[in-house]
Amino acid sequence: MNISRRDLLKVASTSGLVAAGLAASDGLFGKSLLAQQQSTPAQTRSGEMLYRTLGRTGEKVSLIGLGGHHIGRIEDEQESIKLMRSAIDRGINFMDNCWDYHDGNSEIRMGKALQNGYRDKVFLMTKIDGRTKEAAAKQIDESLKRLQTDSIDLMQHHEVIRLEDPDRIFAAGGAMEAVVAAQKAGKIRYIGFTGHKDPLVHLRMLEIADQNNFRFDAVQMPLNAMDAHFRSFESEVLTRLVKDEIGVLGMKSMGDPYILKSNTIKPIECLHYVMNLPTSTVITGMETMEILEQAFEAVRTFEAMSQEQVSALLAKTREAALKGEYELYKTSNRFDGTAKNPEWLG
Repeated sequence: MNISRRDLLKVASTSGLVAAGLAASDGLFGKSLLAQQQSTPAQTRSGEMLYRTLGRTGEKVSLIGLGGHHIGRIEDEQESIKLMRSAIDRGINFMDNCWDYHDGNSEIRMGKALQNGYRDKVFLMTKIDGRTKEAAAKQIDESLKRLQTDSIDLMQHHEVIRLEDPDRIFAAGGAMEAVVAAQKAGKIRYIGFTGHKDPLVHLRMLEIADQNNFRFDAVQMPLNAMDAHFRSFESEVLTRLVKDEIGVLGMKSMGDPYILKSNTIKPIECLHYVMNLPTSTVITGMETMEILEQAFEAVRTFEAMSQEQVSALLAKTREAALKGEYELYKTSNRFDGTAKNPEWLG
């Protein structure tokens, strides 16, 4: 089906969202749209962590989620397990992972870390790349085996970055058939999708889901103080998710880590910006105990930001952000694992 950018924006439009989003693309975006329209979600504190509800699921998830890709970057496996367990012991219960991270090694390490009672303490999410029913079913079972669990709390279609991805996923014999079958079999509890390329692809995924009478439980996307200025998921997708009570999972708060290389904003400011949006969880990579400590410091010091504070942060990043040069996941193929490994799609 042919859909123009105008049509897709019309699908996503609520209370003047489109006008503000188009202003953003013309360089007129001086304030955070969501800060104007949405308040920081209700949250509860327990110990060192804040918890929010994941959309309409009722699940309470930690405001900080532990990124699975970075776990595989740690040279020593035992150090990665120690870091994961330390995060869980201190209150992080949202675990992010993916079937393809480090050829499955991230899932294997997390599976080991979740032994000895740790599995019961976390909300476990992983992702699959398969676009066919056969490929998706195989990857689901491989993830279950690596993670050493009978059930995954949230399974997400990974790297929905091409306009044809939603069509493939929802087609007859497509990946959604395998995911729904796995849900009915008790292998997974909730279903979501992720992507990092363009908000239009997210909007198309939501539209195709609507056409198939399906509503996702969660959606993961880049949210940060540069996204607000360029091809913005915040301005084009976020309000739609909140309206539909779909859990919002923020990622790439620091651009992994190119936004920090712009020297316009500090790590805790990056985290605070995304925490201030109606996110359920802000997923961030942690490769050292120092970075884990930084995440807890961001939670400890977080307070709902005023519009003036949001505008000040956006003003700091605006000039550097306008061409997307620090959001390489949008403007290059550097983060497109399935483009480099098309066989993963099936």
